[in-house]
Amino acid sequence: MPRLSDTMTEGVVGQWLKREGDIVRRGDTLAEIETDKATMELEAYDSGVLTRIIAPEGSTVPIGQPIAVIDDPTSAAEPGGGQVVSNAPTDGVAAGAAPTPASPASPPEA
Repeated sequence: MPRLSDTMTEGVVGQWLKREGDIVRRGDTLAEIETDKATMELEAYDSGVLTRIIAPEGSTVPIGQPIAVIDDPTSAAEPGGGQVVSNAPTDGVAAGAAPTPASPASPPEA
């Protein structure tokens, strides 16, 4: 859940305007979020395919908690791919993305 106002600590997902499987473009309105003061629109930070809605309508979600996953259209079918929608973009790193496993070390040669 992104912080949509200075006083916001959590938000309620009022209504999803996009559905799983929808193609979204950066700036598209994904959902309506109810805060302590107003109902605001949540815009997509990236373009891709909305592959998973994590927070259903009516759920209360703390700031920073993922609410949906947007996958790159070319990697939408790949397990573990995608951008978790939770906060503003972070230096090109997907929020909540799984770390890439390191290559197994080769045994020392004798």
